[in-house]
Parts: sequence; C-alpha cells; structure tokens
Amino acid sequence: MSQVLHTPPPTTATPPADDDLTALAARHGLSVSGARPSLPEYVRQLWARRHFISAFSTAKLTAQYSQAKLGQVWQVMTPLLNAAVYYFIFGVLLNTKKGVPDYIPFLVTGVFIWTFTQSSIMAGTRAISGNLGLVRALHFPRAALPISFALQQLQQLLFSMAALVVILLCFGVPVAASWLLAIPALVLQFTFNAGIAMIMARLGAKTPDIAQLMPFVLRTWMYVSGVMWSIDHLLSKHNDLPSWVAPALQANPAAVYIDLMRFALIDSFHHSQLPQHVWLTATGWALLAGVGGFIYFWKAEETYGRG
Repeated sequence: MSQVLHTPPPTTATPPADDDLTALAARHGLSVSGARPSLPEYVRQLWARRHFISAFSTAKLTAQYSQAKLGQVWQVMTPLLNAAVYYFIFGVLLNTKKGVPDYIPFLVTGVFIWTFTQSSIMAGTRAISGNLGLVRALHFPRAALPISFALQQLQQLLFSMAALVVILLCFGVPVAASWLLAIPALVLQFTFNAGIAMIMARLGAKTPDIAQLMPFVLRTWMYVSGVMWSIDHLLSKHNDLPSWVAPALQANPAAVYIDLMRFALIDSFHHSQLPQHVWLTATGWALLAGVGGFIYFWKAEETYGRG
C-alpha cells in the first residue's frame, strides 16, 4: 500500500498597495518621518524655535574665537585689518581715494557692511553640509540653521559697529540724526543675507563643492560693489562705458546696502550719490531674496541630511 504525499501549491503573497499603506498609516495616526509641512505650518514651527535660533547663533559666535588669545577682539580686528590692507592697495597705490571725501570712514564702512554679506553667504553655504550630525539627530525646521548663521554675522557686525563709530568720530564725522537710518538699512540687509544664505544652504547640501567655489565668486562680487572705490565717482569720470554698466553697478544689492549705510553714517556722502529709488531697490532685493530664498529652501526640506 503506497501513500501519496500531495504538496500544496505555493502561494504568492500580494504586497499591499500603496493606497492600503497610506490608509493604514492614517488610521493609526502615523506620518512620514521628516515630511515637509505646509508653508504656513513651517513658518509656525520656525517661529516656535526662535529661542533656539538665537541661542545657537550666540553660541557659535562665542565659540568662533574661543581658541584665540585675544578672543572676541578678533571680531573687530579682522575687518579693520582688511580695511588697512585695502587702504594701502587701493587708496594709496591705485589712488582710489582721490576725489572721495572722508575716504577712511568711506572704506571702513564699505568693508564692514560687505563682510556682513560675505560671511553670511559663506556660513549659509555650509549650514546643512557642515551640521549633518545635528540635522540627522534632531527634528526641527532646517531653515533655522542658515537663519541662525546670518543672525550670528549680524551680531558680529554690531560688535564691529562700535569700532566704526570710534573711527567716524576720530575723523571728524559728526553724530547726526541720519545715523538712525542705519537701523532699517541693516534690517533690509539682514533679510537679504538670510535669504541668500538659505539658497546657498540648499545648494551646498546637495553639492558641498560649492563651498570651495564661493570665495572666488564673492571676491569678484566685492570688486564690483564699490567697497574700495566710489561707484558714483567712477560713473562721473567715465562717460564712455557701455550703457548697461551704470544701472548694473547701481542695482547691485551689495552696493545698494553699502551706499545706504554710508549715506546714513557719513556726513559727506550725499543723497545725490545714491542711485534713484534706493530704498525701494533695497526693499525689493530684501523681499526677493528673503521670501524667495525661504520658499526655495522649504521645498527641499525632506531631503536635508539624507543620502
């Protein structure tokens, strides 16, 4: 008598459809880890972490020169030394100081304000790629990082402004009510810097090599921003320049914020040296970079720290 063993036919399990998984997750109140919230919700989350942004920027600023013997003095010494070098090369050797009243206050103001933009952009470029451990360990709106780095540079500029005021007074620039215009000018510049920092943070998160390229881009931008020379003086001397050069130089956002600060602080820098509609231009650049950069950064929120 023989016994025949029948093996049951293999069964193929059908994987659950994506719709089923979505419904299952919704039924149990689950959500995708690190999913991008809506823009209003993202703004709300960012505002809720405003104390973290402030504390993080202050801690970074304090730690920046913690290994140096002079400590926080370098916050002022670094831009002052840069200004001294630029004065010798451009003011003395190339004679760009000719025809520019109060050239040293003119130059130092330009260097300090340009350094604010330059440092914010460089710090923003590494905001994500240089803090991957923090990004991967904690859940928070990633925009907090580039904004906090821009805030750190604003704090550093405010330290430097104390030295700038001393320089202005030493060279005979009187205290005037126009100095109050520095406040809205700095607010607009900070908004612009934070927006560009967020753009560069997203680009730097995807392509870290951009951080190696940015010093060359920023150096070129500095040379055309009137940091060491007067755009108004150049345009008045050279009438044979192509027609697009003058509006391009005057609309340059870095030059706009530098000239606004010079107009606010230096008595000999007159309104006639400013480009037309300068406050409107400064506001436009701040809104374009600030709002546009924020949205551009938010759209890639899910990708930061992955890969």
